[in-house]
Amino acid sequence: MIGCRVANGSFWKGCWAPAVWGAFLAVACSIPPVAAVADELDDARTLFRAGKYAECIEACSAGLQREDWRENWRLLKIQAELETGQYAQARRTLEAALQSFEASIALRLIGRQVYRFNDRPDLGDRLLDEIEKLTQERSFRFTDAANRIALGRFFLLRGADPRQVLETFYDPVRRDRPELIDVHIATGELALEKHDEALAAESFALAAKYTPDDPAVLYRLARAYAESDSQKADEALARALRANPRHSDSLLLQADSLIDAEDYIQAKRVLAKVQEVNPANPRACALMAVLAHLNSDKEAEQEWRAKALANWSTNPEVDHLIGRKLSAKYRFSEGANYQRQSLAFDSGYLPARIQLSNDLLRLGDDEEGWRLASEVHRDDGYDVLAYNLVTLHESLSKFATLTGDGIVLRMESREAELYGPNALELLQRARQTLAAKYDIRLEEPVVVEIFHEQKDFAVRTFGMPGVAGFLGVCFGNVITANSPASQGEHPSNWQSVLWHEFCHTVTLHKTKNKMPRWLSEGISVYEERQANPTWGQPMNGDYRRMILDGKLTPVSRLSGAFLNLESPADLEFAYFESSLVVEYLVEKHGLPVLKQMLDDLARGTPINDVLASRVAPLDKLDEQFSAYARQRAEQFAPEVDWSELPLPPNADLEAVRAFTKKSPKNIAGLALLARKLLEARQWAEAKAPLERLLEIYPENIDGDNAYLALARAQRELGDTAGERDTLERLAARDGDAREAYLRLIEIGRRSSGWKLVAENAERMLAVNPLLEAPHRALAEAAEALGDAPRAIRGYRAVLSFDPVDLAEVHHRLGRMLRETGDLAGAKRQVLMALEEAPRFRAAHQTLLELVEPESQ
Repeated sequence: MIGCRVANGSFWKGCWAPAVWGAFLAVACSIPPVAAVADELDDARTLFRAGKYAECIEACSAGLQREDWRENWRLLKIQAELETGQYAQARRTLEAALQSFEASIALRLIGRQVYRFNDRPDLGDRLLDEIEKLTQERSFRFTDAANRIALGRFFLLRGADPRQVLETFYDPVRRDRPELIDVHIATGELALEKHDEALAAESFALAAKYTPDDPAVLYRLARAYAESDSQKADEALARALRANPRHSDSLLLQADSLIDAEDYIQAKRVLAKVQEVNPANPRACALMAVLAHLNSDKEAEQEWRAKALANWSTNPEVDHLIGRKLSAKYRFSEGANYQRQSLAFDSGYLPARIQLSNDLLRLGDDEEGWRLASEVHRDDGYDVLAYNLVTLHESLSKFATLTGDGIVLRMESREAELYGPNALELLQRARQTLAAKYDIRLEEPVVVEIFHEQKDFAVRTFGMPGVAGFLGVCFGNVITANSPASQGEHPSNWQSVLWHEFCHTVTLHKTKNKMPRWLSEGISVYEERQANPTWGQPMNGDYRRMILDGKLTPVSRLSGAFLNLESPADLEFAYFESSLVVEYLVEKHGLPVLKQMLDDLARGTPINDVLASRVAPLDKLDEQFSAYARQRAEQFAPEVDWSELPLPPNADLEAVRAFTKKSPKNIAGLALLARKLLEARQWAEAKAPLERLLEIYPENIDGDNAYLALARAQRELGDTAGERDTLERLAARDGDAREAYLRLIEIGRRSSGWKLVAENAERMLAVNPLLEAPHRALAEAAEALGDAPRAIRGYRAVLSFDPVDLAEVHHRLGRMLRETGDLAGAKRQVLMALEEAPRFRAAHQTLLELVEPESQ
């Protein structure tokens, strides 16, 4: 978000005189017009944009013979030579050009890259010094649009304030020459560098408006949309590659995405296309090093890294890129080591510094991680990631910390009072249960941070606010989670979320973080269901339909299912299918085989090789699992008629009733009939289709399900026993059935069914512990059941809500403390009750009972 804060309050970080800046401000009021020239140079640029680099170089050479006075011929030729890895030739072209154009800023800027890739970065830095000298001596010569853009880039390299560069150099050009593509590219590049993807997308979209088929613009547009709109990003990238199938940047972005999807074979094919253009392309070689690492080929990894550094031996981008991709694979330790290597080349390389900060924070090395984030923010006040992290650190410093048995739990102080001990106990149980089940020993404490604001969770987890849709994320020994407070009116069961994420800790530890996402997610969802049948994702009607409609992703390509998404439903199905694969593996081959697979992954064996050796050849496994899933889908609710309802939406009650008589198992017809009867308040008549729905499809717990509808009809008919039975059936299936839990609490209270009250109060607190009602219900039930410790916890929680009957709650808490032998605490609570209500007779009596033993 460019403009959020100025680093050190100063524009100048270089050694040149501020008078230079003043000289440019003096001529900033106008931009001289430049006549557009459509000639052979435009044809050569067209060749470059189409990926015909050799032809472009040839055209430039011919153009130089005809028009030696045109600087742009030289710039384009150097650009094509750099693109094809002809670094030595690019140096010769540059040095010859500088003899003819001794005052060129543009040549010196591109020359910096030329010298770097000839392993002479010192000469490149000297060119920047020459630009500084030129601006001091001849500032009046550099006021045209092209030079203003070049100067903006120069000042940014020198550490100038990004906002002033925008306002002084780029904005005037965008205003007066909006058709000039390079100004939009420069603005967008600056925004991307500062992680302001929204501004970047806006700038590149403007550039694409003027040059819709320029692959360089479309590639940048794809990058800008990559995090926020994958569909637009894919469209832009596809357009770029249609315009130039040899466009290296676009191919590299495509390979990057394929690596994320674990389609390593196709990623190598794409990288091979880049290397056909430039065998020495450093980013392509770096990504090949990543692939070698993921294949546990250390020798090849080092060979590819050496190739990436062959022409510029201290290029910090190479190790930064390798490390960033490894961290994306949850190999944070290896990623951090690569960032350190990058910083050894260039200690001021900000991308590596902020990435290292994130890696360390995900490894639990908070002290160095937060220090690095603070340093980056100090040095670059416009880096959004660093700013967000520094702001978050301030919030985290106010969190409460609970510890015990290898767990460090951090959460907002009031939430810690309300359910912190319960969360800590659940995490300790998960650690003990899952570590024993998967034969591992967790030596280090596991840090769990629960955020009461979604934006803080997003920053801690992804570096940026606004990333929604995640309940929790595990990095290994660090887990982040959204609290119920951050999830709006319908929070998910926080206990199932923590169990799910802790399972990731166990499996990542067992595999040394070398496991595909689908298997990690599949085991976690599977273990949710093993721990509690109301947790996890069970088969439902939507999943059944997707399986039977052929939407299954083959096991051999399952990681891609988490990336190639058309809707949120596709992501949910990817989680479910992954858990179904795990269920298949355990059911058909046993848990020991699954654990052996995890051990194989820890040794660096690729997942498909593991599957082939431990389970079956991949084609056979894909076929067997598909048959298994299809059988599970066909056996799901087998009595249900799933066909669509052949009635118009406005069909009347009698038409619907007639249809259900002919098709008594059609789920859509039964649901519509029940809804119309409920709308007509025909409660008794509505029971029949609802009971039929529950008979043939008891698994349906989605939305306004038949359980809730039947319970409503029973309540209207005064059938409390029937309503209770219906809601208890729902509560036994659904870990998020808030409405059912609250109604069962109410029913239990009215009948003094304190066990029912306690059970459903606990269930409700597992969904939303930030409401007073379930805490009060649990306290009252525990008191009635003689469970003083649980009643004490409940009444203390109620007090934090500042209840209207404050005196009564203090008094009840005092009585419970007396039951545990805490007489001093009991007296304190009773006195607080009397302070609120001096004539509270019951409290006076309790106080006398507390005082009498002291006087004896």
